[in-house]
This record gives sequence, structure tokens and C-alpha cells, in this order.
Amino acid sequence: MLANLGVSHCNQFERLGELGDLEKAIEHQSRALALAPNSHSRLPAILANLGVSHINRFDRLGELDDLDKAIKYKSSAIAMTPDGHPHLQTMLANLGVSHSNRFYRLGEIGDLEKAIEYKSRAVALTPDDHPDLSSLLTNLGVSHKNRFQCLGELNDLEKAIEYQSRALALTPDSHPHLSIMLSYLSKSHNSRFERLGELGDLEKAIECNVCALELIDDDHPAICQRHFVLALSYVYYYEHTNSISHLQDSLHSFRISCRSAVGAPRTRFRYARQWTIHASRHSALNSIEAYQTTIDLLPQFIWLGATISQRYQDLLTVQTLAVDAAAAAIVSAEYALALEWLENARCVVWNQHLMLRSPLDQLQSSHPALATRLKIVTEQLHNAGSESREAMLSSDLMAEEMVAQEHRRLAKEHDKLLTQARTLPNFEDFLRPIKVARLIGSTGHGPIIVINCDKDRCDALIILPGESDVSNLSLPDFSANKARDARSMIESSLKRQGLRERGVRVRQELGVTEGFKSALGMIWNDLVKPTLDFWATRCVQVTR
Repeated sequence: MLANLGVSHCNQFERLGELGDLEKAIEHQSRALALAPNSHSRLPAILANLGVSHINRFDRLGELDDLDKAIKYKSSAIAMTPDGHPHLQTMLANLGVSHSNRFYRLGEIGDLEKAIEYKSRAVALTPDDHPDLSSLLTNLGVSHKNRFQCLGELNDLEKAIEYQSRALALTPDSHPHLSIMLSYLSKSHNSRFERLGELGDLEKAIECNVCALELIDDDHPAICQRHFVLALSYVYYYEHTNSISHLQDSLHSFRISCRSAVGAPRTRFRYARQWTIHASRHSALNSIEAYQTTIDLLPQFIWLGATISQRYQDLLTVQTLAVDAAAAAIVSAEYALALEWLENARCVVWNQHLMLRSPLDQLQSSHPALATRLKIVTEQLHNAGSESREAMLSSDLMAEEMVAQEHRRLAKEHDKLLTQARTLPNFEDFLRPIKVARLIGSTGHGPIIVINCDKDRCDALIILPGESDVSNLSLPDFSANKARDARSMIESSLKRQGLRERGVRVRQELGVTEGFKSALGMIWNDLVKPTLDFWATRCVQVTR
């Protein structure tokens, strides 16, 4: 009675998505398990159903304890189930998927080995005409590909492609899992191309990914990730064929992967950063557009959906990005953009280093309910954005559609909350990058001079009072290496003079100022003097 009531609540949760039903299911099924003797004929079913309820709660809340309990109960159920039982293959397959999901969470190779063991047993027990065989083969192929990525054994990748190809051959065009099956096969061919360099694998990867994208809507949760993979594939294709059309196709997919509102901001920022890297090598990928997209996502990348420790790690990425972006803009004579991008990164970096309040903190102070909800929705959207978790391929299509609908709902709510915040006084530019017009308006008391020192060039970006344009001065005698050398000499001189340590002052060493003088001389001759000379010349021109 209790066991059946628990199953009913679990079924209702899968239909309506109410967490309360799932909590009741686990409560009733746990009581039924506690009351059932070891010899009870329905004990395996009680254990298996309780495992399903825990995995459903893990999918909703992400608590590892639920996943551990699901594996424990399912393992016990299988141990009590005879070989000829009609549901054994489904139980084995679902236990294999649970081990896969724990592997994704913890990265333990033992879970991956167990996943392959149970999924292989499930496939061996499934007749060729069984409707679930294609899904079982797909999941087995995914685990072999994961083991290839861990251990590098080519045999695992060959098996992944074999099983996923078999699955695709068994799948009718109307099958609801066809898109994800094509996507998995595409990734496996991509991996084999990266390993062996065979163009046929790359072409097959592109073909499968294009077909997979044709089967999903523009607001599907997987749209960003699949277009990003396709963009990279087209870049590699161009590098083999030199056909400019492949770069045009890549640009199209990069745009979608980075701009679709259905994707989490942090994920889209990482995709955009990769876009800039490839655009720096291939002009057809439009480096200015790539950097602008990345800079636009920067505030959300830093302030939304990241822990404090993640933010400090992210700052390293930001500092490199700003210099690279500015150098690309300078090469394209987009001097205002270069200054704008540098200033955006500077504000983000110094806000973090000085522990100033983030834009989200400011919103929290004046509109706490809105800020809290925005933070929660962003985290949920980021966690929902992964395609790595496998489905329990046991005809539970309703649950899969519920996940997709929840992802769409989160993306829409995220956009709605941002729009709502930007209608508030003093929050019109909430989580938007700074525009250069604000900088030009602050030059009333003197010029603004910003030095950008990239690995390939050094430039001074200058705004003079009364001017509306940004000027650029190339500084060919200075470089990033010289900047590092100067910093090292200055730090070394200060340290030897006892000026870098707090507390007790050490005795100064004699003759330690030469490095300091050399560094300052280099900075004056190669950096400061040319900039001041340029400024003086422009001032004379303006006064004439």
C-alpha cells in the first residue's frame, strides 16, 4: 500500500513537476522499505522505485546524497533480481546512467567503469527489435567516449562510434531522441578527427551536428552548445580546405552560440572568448564583433552565477582579454572602442581587487527581492545548461520535455529580471559595459591617457580636453617584455632597500639604485616622453 502510494506521487511529480509530490513519494517508499522483510517478493521493486525517486530529486536539486542513495537502492534491487526478469535490462541501464551522472559530478573513473559494465549488460539483454535498444546503445557509446577522454585509448572511441552509429541506424526519423543521438555521434567523430586528423571524420561530425540542429527549436536548451561545437568544426574544416564559406558558416554559428538568450551568461562568455581566439587568426570571423560580444557579456560573467573564488580566477581571464581586445581594435583603427574596452575591464578588475560593491550588491541594497531572484535564476540557468547529464532512457519522454521547458522558462525569466532592473532609477546600465561617451565627458580638467601593452605592440590612447575623438600614438620602442623587465628591476631595487616589507625595516644595501634608475629611464624615454611630446604637439595645433 505505501509502496504503491509512493509510486503514484512519483508519477504525479513527473507529470506536474511539484517537488512536494516527490518528497511524499520518497517518504512513503522509505517507510515501505523499512517495513518490508528481506524475503518480501516485492522488495526489489520497492528498492528500484525508491532509487528512481531519489534520482528525480537529484535531477531537480542537485544534491549528491540523492544520487548516492539512488545508486545504493538500485544496486540492491538488481542483486535480488533473477537473470530472466523482464525489467532487468531497464534496471541495469538506469543504474549505469546513475553511475555516469556521478562520474560527471565527481570525475571518479570507477563510476565510469561501472557505467560501462551495467550498460553493456543491458544491451546484451535487449533484443534487436526492442524500442529502447537505440537509446541503450547511445548511452553506452557516450560512456566509452568519456573513458577515451580520460584514458586516451583509441579503442574506446572506436566503440563509441560503433554503438552510436548502430543506434542511429535503428532510430526512425520521428524518434524524439534523434537529435541528441546525432549530437553525441557528432562529438565522437569530432574527437576522432582531433586524434587522427582524418577529414572524413570532420565532415561526418558536421553532417550529424547540422542534422541535430535542424530537429530542435531556436529556444532549445542545447542550441548554444551545439552551435558552438559546429562553429569550431567549420574553423577546422576551413583550415583543411581554405574555403571561405566554411568561415562564414562558422561565424553564423558563433553568433548564435554567444547571443542566444537561452544560454547561461557564463557559458556564452566562454564561447565568445573562443570566438575571439579564432578570429585573431582568421579575419573573416570578424575580431571586432567577437570582442564586442565578449565585452558585452563581461559584467554578467563576473558578477552573475559565480562564487567569490571563481571571480578571482576569472579576473586573470579578464585582464588578458582587455589587452587583446584593445590591440585588435587599435589595429582596426577603432581607437574609441579600444579605450572603452580597456576601461570596462579596469572597472571590473579594480572593483573586485578593492572589494568594492558589485552591481548586484548595489541592487541588493535597494531592491533585495529582485537581486536575490536574479541571482537564483542565473545559477539555475547555468546548472541547467549542460548536456552532459544523460537521460534515464526508459520511455520517460515526459520528464525530458519538462527539463527543456524549465530551461526555457529560466532563460525568459532571466531576461525579464534584467529588463526590470534596468527600468529602475540609477540602474539603467545595470550589468552593461561602460560607453566611451562617459569617458570623453570627464576630460574637462585634463587629458585621459591610457597605455595598452600587448605582446605584439604598445600604444597610447589619448583623449584631450575639448575633443570628441580618441587619438592613438604607437610606441614601437616599448613592449610587454620591457614592461615586465622594468617592474622586476623596480621591485628588486625597492626590496633591497627594505621598502617592500611591512614592520621591521632592514638595512639598506649600498649601490642598489642603478636598477631603479635604469627602469625609470627606459619608461621615460620609450613611453612617457613620446606621449608627452604628442600631447604638446596636439595642444599647439588646437591653439592655432
